[in-house]
Amino acid sequence: MSQPVRVRYAPSPTGYLHIGGVRTILFNWLFARKHGGRFILRFEDTDPERSRDELIAPMLESIRWLGLDWDEGPDVGGPYGPYRQSQRLDLYRETLDRLLAAGKAYLCYCTPEELAAERERARAAGRPAVYSGRCRHLTPAERRRFEAEGRRPAVRLRVPEGGQVVVHDLVKGEVAFDVAQIGDFIIARADGMPVYNFAVVVDDHHMAISHVIRGDEHLSNTPKQLLVYRALGWEPPQFAHVPMILAPDRTKLSKRHGAVAVDEYRRQGFLPEAILNYVALLGWSPGDDREILSLDEMIRLFDFDRVSRTAAIYDVEKMAWMNGHYLRAADLDRVVDLVIPRLQEAGLLQGTPEGDERRRLRAIVDAVRQRVRTLGELVEASRYFFADFADYEEAGVRKHFDRDDAIPILEAVAETLSRVEPWTQAAIEQALRGLAERMGVGTGRIFHPTRLAVSGRTVGPGVFDVICWVGRDRCLARIHRAIEWIRQRRAARGATPAGPGAGAAGGRG
Repeated sequence: MSQPVRVRYAPSPTGYLHIGGVRTILFNWLFARKHGGRFILRFEDTDPERSRDELIAPMLESIRWLGLDWDEGPDVGGPYGPYRQSQRLDLYRETLDRLLAAGKAYLCYCTPEELAAERERARAAGRPAVYSGRCRHLTPAERRRFEAEGRRPAVRLRVPEGGQVVVHDLVKGEVAFDVAQIGDFIIARADGMPVYNFAVVVDDHHMAISHVIRGDEHLSNTPKQLLVYRALGWEPPQFAHVPMILAPDRTKLSKRHGAVAVDEYRRQGFLPEAILNYVALLGWSPGDDREILSLDEMIRLFDFDRVSRTAAIYDVEKMAWMNGHYLRAADLDRVVDLVIPRLQEAGLLQGTPEGDERRRLRAIVDAVRQRVRTLGELVEASRYFFADFADYEEAGVRKHFDRDDAIPILEAVAETLSRVEPWTQAAIEQALRGLAERMGVGTGRIFHPTRLAVSGRTVGPGVFDVICWVGRDRCLARIHRAIEWIRQRRAARGATPAGPGAGAAGGRG
């Protein structure tokens, strides 16, 4: 790089951090870290109607939770501050005055109604709906008259007539824009506040930003920004517009597609490393087929040559799959610590487990996390280890409880388990396999109704893990309850139905 790499993420504090913002942050962060550069956070908060100060802290917290950091920003300071536009108004005013004095900008007294009527006339005539320049050459007398009427002027950039503005984009290549389609655009509103396409240029220049990496929905803003750079005689940064993120149906991404704020993914039980890994692959490829990447690998491999020019498709199911991978690979004690407050909130755990209680919880979490995708799913999948349940899965009832031999089998299981010593998975397995052999039935005829009786479910961790960590007393109580439940079900139906293969030996299960 010919100059130090300095990149930035510059959101407006108008909402919470979403997937698109995460992707922009990550790409900037990876580029800065790869080239030993600086990553800057800056807030564009000059729109008083939309900006909300109370959203800045949650956005910073979301970025920190993701495991990313920044070198300069409103909370850590830096040599190019302040890092909020609302605190840089004097700089914008000085720059506006410079443009006005040089004749490269001018005051526009047109009212909103006049501008709307002008746009309608242009559309009716088949012309571009751009500003006509009616205030370009006002005389001092005309300006005094407008001011006497109480009109407050906006400031417009005096755009050259004719020609093109060419964006040299690191992703898209050269993109040309016809100046006639742009017109003299406003750079400061009548209330004196700078507009985005002006303030962002001033900030990027004075913060020595070397590269602007952002979503390609901003590409249409870039020619206006280049015109501001040109008017001020400043060298623009390099631009890289990364592809939009669309829903699976190729429409704009929204909550109905599962796209929610980062804080909501955190509540659902996604891990930050899974979110970053998934988001990195939205429009970028490491150059091979691998999908699981650490941050260090992403830093090493990140390059604009591997950024796609076509839209990326967001799929929350794919992100959940990836989260399941990270949940299984994560340090077990970390997962336990993450799930404890969730179990407490669900009323399944009282206090913080220690000693034997923590060892039991570790075993449950380790068994259950093999089949779930999020911490939220882990809590639900482990619920029966901590609390009794009211219902059994109906498909399991028809398959395993509606057999003639369901009650005798469960009675035999209860009697067998009552004698197991020590209460370990190995001893439980040996006892139940021995029971199947003595009864002359397949192991499935023992294991499946037992799992259903003890957990209420037909799938989950290994049945010996389930039995062991539910605990002997609770396990026996649930089996006896299931036996009574089956009797009552049969009495209510007025018969003792024989399920498929009733009375037969069955498979080895």
